[in-house]
Amino acid sequence: MRTLKMDLKRGVVSVLLETNEDLWVLYNLIEKGDLAFAKTSREIKSEGIGRPSSFRRQVSLWIRVERIYLDRSANRLRVHGIVHEAPEDLGIKGFHHTLSLSLGDRVSIAKSDWKRHHLERLERAGSKVEPLTIVAIDFEECAIGTLRPYGVEARAEIRSSLPGKLEHSKREHAIRSYFSDIANGLESAISETDGRFAIVGPGLAKESFVNYLRATRPKLLERLMAVGQASTGGIAGIHEALRSGALRGAMREARIMEEIEAVKEVLKRLGASSGDVSYGLDEVEEDAKAGAVDTLLVCDGLLREANDEFRARLESVIKTVEDKGGKVLIVSDEHEGGRALSSLGGLAALLRFRRH
Repeated sequence: MRTLKMDLKRGVVSVLLETNEDLWVLYNLIEKGDLAFAKTSREIKSEGIGRPSSFRRQVSLWIRVERIYLDRSANRLRVHGIVHEAPEDLGIKGFHHTLSLSLGDRVSIAKSDWKRHHLERLERAGSKVEPLTIVAIDFEECAIGTLRPYGVEARAEIRSSLPGKLEHSKREHAIRSYFSDIANGLESAISETDGRFAIVGPGLAKESFVNYLRATRPKLLERLMAVGQASTGGIAGIHEALRSGALRGAMREARIMEEIEAVKEVLKRLGASSGDVSYGLDEVEEDAKAGAVDTLLVCDGLLREANDEFRARLESVIKTVEDKGGKVLIVSDEHEGGRALSSLGGLAALLRFRRH
């Protein structure tokens, strides 16, 4: 996402949507009550002699946001609200309208208060991080997934049909066919992301696949960034590798890893009853006022879906934490760490000292 203009005195930021991830960022950045501006089309009814007719007209307008919907299958973000400003001749001020946003669109967002976590999200979206694709493989199944800011995007799931070990020649042929299917899926994923990949799984399976790539796809192997341990292949193997930190070295700059590690620390402290962690709005609000919060973890879904009263309290907590030198981490609820945080109500805090 490219920031085209930032006028915080007026509360207006204009951006250009460049990647699918930008749609996700905007989905979590735009909130109910904000103003959004973009080019759009509007059906205009005309009345003249004979039957009324209508036509679509390209216009630029501001809407007061009421709802936001991300359609991943169509790579579109739909922002629904009430027309706030529009050409006077249209006579549509106060009417409902939906902005349908896709890659290449320019969008302006106006907020009454741009908070630090909003600006940090914009800054992260503007810094290009090379996508990492993960191959989790054993001799029964394989999954290929690409890490996105919101979690793992599944690219392919491949199952093998290997003969028994006694049928040596048939088994070798079936393994080569299985590895070929995986390599084809991996090449497809890499060609789209222009990134690198890692391989995880049980020892023999992943080592055999690396050897296959070395012998048959040396150019693809040049994109290999890391090999890590997982007890199984498939989607479960990808999540295990992320959870265990097996790819930590390959993912130093991946936001998702920071989020997962922070949630793991929350769960660890809760399990140990160490007293230096809290969750739920009431507890976290109390700790924030006391200046006890070192890191505040908030599920992005909680920010999107909260009612006005809850949102006001939550934003007050965020501001209090930031004012007292704490860190605010907005966690995607679409990966394992975010789902664990959601089970705690979507809000938790790592504290500087024990609660009384």
